[in-house]
Amino acid sequence: MNNKEFTSELADRLGYTIKDTSELISSLLSDMTQELEDGNAIAIQGFGSFEVKKKAERISINPSTKQRMLVPPKLVLTYRPSNTLKDKFK
Repeated sequence: MNNKEFTSELADRLGYTIKDTSELISSLLSDMTQELEDGNAIAIQGFGSFEVKKKAERISINPSTKQRMLVPPKLVLTYRPSNTLKDKFK
């Protein structure tokens, strides 16, 4: 299912126009993005939680040249599915 199909299906279920539904989805995603940028975790009941974690710097070795490099720390987005969602896929 692509974005257009998802928006159309959601519009049918909610009884909104496709344009209104698209704006709703866009607003939701921008708010979620802003919260994650601010360092806050987001938990959606029955779906899971999103969180930004900091990966520490580490030393990496190039296997072909055996050269050691320092990989700087970075922020990564993590997702943990809820137990309800996990149980549906068992």
